[in-house]
Amino acid sequence: MQNLLEFYLGLKDKYPNQPAFATKQPNKTFSAKTYAELIDDAIAFSEGLKGVETGDRIALFADNCYPWMVANIGICFAGCADVPRASDVTEQDIEYILNHSEAKILIVENQTVLKKILNVESKLVSLREIIVLDPSFQKDSIKSTRFPLRNYTEVMGNGRSPQNLQKRISQVKGTDLYTLIYTSGTTGAPKGVMLTHSNILSQVEYMPIRLAKEDRALSILPIWHIFERMFEIFSMANGTCTYYTNVRSLKEDLALVKPTFMASAPRLWESIYGGIEGNILKASSIKRLMFQVATFLAKTQFRSLQVLKGMDLRLTPRSFPERVFSFIGNFFLFLISLFPYLLFDSLVLSKIRQATGGKLRGSVSGGGALPFHVDEFFNTIGIPVLEGYGMTETSPVIAVRTFDNLVAGTVGPLYGGTDIKLVDWKTGEVFLDTTKGIIQYGRKGEIHVKGPQVMQGYFKNQDATAKVMSDGWMNTGDIGLYTANECLKIVGRTKETIVLLGGENVEPVPIEAKLLESEYIDQCMVVGQDRKFLSALIVPNLQALSEYGVDLPQIAATPKVKEKIENEVRAKINAQTGFKSFERVVSVAVLPKPFEVGDELTAKLSLKRHVISEKYESKIEELYR
Repeated sequence: MQNLLEFYLGLKDKYPNQPAFATKQPNKTFSAKTYAELIDDAIAFSEGLKGVETGDRIALFADNCYPWMVANIGICFAGCADVPRASDVTEQDIEYILNHSEAKILIVENQTVLKKILNVESKLVSLREIIVLDPSFQKDSIKSTRFPLRNYTEVMGNGRSPQNLQKRISQVKGTDLYTLIYTSGTTGAPKGVMLTHSNILSQVEYMPIRLAKEDRALSILPIWHIFERMFEIFSMANGTCTYYTNVRSLKEDLALVKPTFMASAPRLWESIYGGIEGNILKASSIKRLMFQVATFLAKTQFRSLQVLKGMDLRLTPRSFPERVFSFIGNFFLFLISLFPYLLFDSLVLSKIRQATGGKLRGSVSGGGALPFHVDEFFNTIGIPVLEGYGMTETSPVIAVRTFDNLVAGTVGPLYGGTDIKLVDWKTGEVFLDTTKGIIQYGRKGEIHVKGPQVMQGYFKNQDATAKVMSDGWMNTGDIGLYTANECLKIVGRTKETIVLLGGENVEPVPIEAKLLESEYIDQCMVVGQDRKFLSALIVPNLQALSEYGVDLPQIAATPKVKEKIENEVRAKINAQTGFKSFERVVSVAVLPKPFEVGDELTAKLSLKRHVISEKYESKIEELYR
């Protein structure tokens, strides 16, 4: 199979009458389209894309829905590459992405998104047509625009002959562009990640977690993110039905669908965990005690069983006597806790599992680090969470846990066909290289990855590509170590991008630059890696705030100074100044000492983020309590 046109077309023959995607109806039931209907609709949509040639880019700005998938596959059938974004795309990003990608056609979800497009239409140089997925959209509702407008219904069935599809299948090569996904750059300008047909197909080929036609997958993460899209492609490869939901309906839909598998982000599990904790706090003392006993027994069972299976976290190899004593001790713990655990599982934990529908046999969590206590809790109570690691630039999976290799605290073994190097980011020493069999367990290093999933590069940006890629190796900018279980553990980042708990990528530099416009702020660093929200460490300006003290320690300790700085932060970072909601700084810590060259700053006055994060670790923790 050389391209995704073959892959998608084959679904119709393989699973013709199997439900593919299900949408919730007003009567709160789900109505599904079969794989045959999906592919027929996608072919019809591709026929309606007029005036495009193989290799053209077509933008798709919409959220999770069946027409999105039809349009996405239809773009592929037309031999074109999609340029996806969510419906909350900003006008600034609209202008940049459409012009930089040279997209000829733009597909939007509804009139709300269309209005944002029309606000910047005079600045769009390559766009020739706009298609609105909402079938009820009437172009008469738009007073004036230079772009031809069509709705979803009008596109279906118009255009090229379906006989051309076989010709395009033979024309599209594995190295051709499949999708162009724009992610934030260090200066705020998005970078276009070029992923090919071969990149995506390699992820399908090596997927270690198998789904079945009987499985039910729930779609809640943004479909334009490569993680969710790749998971839906996995589901299609196995004939699984995907049910669309959203944050507002999630609780209800978990009960209705009773999903067996789903892609998820750490925020989802933190939210469910927080809800469980909240309910336990409100419960009677007897119920709280039963919960504590049940989770203690479950944790004892889980941890002992992990040792017996060889799936406990081991940073370095253990001696034979250590392994023997550990095995005997944990076998004893497993036996004496087994029957009490089974009792309390039926009385307590089985009811908690009902929160996810009661049938969930697993979930892959990605887009950010899963807090260990949350990770262990759900795996302990019988909801396997398989944490993965990757990035848009790697299509996305680099490593992922499996049911057979579920080592809590790691992101699992390397994906099939994937190699890594671990490099000392200070000296450049390569101390682990899986291509050469050089393995050193338990030592931290910068992760470089090579494999069939690694991107072609950044679109029209050779400089940015050269900074992260060399001889087929991609520098992820993340710090990790290789465990004695031969699993990868992520421990930090060397690059500046912050990934929030919900998977949102945030570039701190533009936020910090905006904060430094304030006369009251002398230095600052934005933090929030794997947290729910952003915070900032701020060094106040001694001169501007001299009325509150004679030196920085005195000024930093003054409550009015913190209040003044918090007001400044809110005034600088908000929607009116061009920042997204997740880019807002929620809390601040005022520091009594400036960042200095040789300590927190480089000779070029750049922030040493790891140094600062370690030095002020306790203050950062206080910001999230």
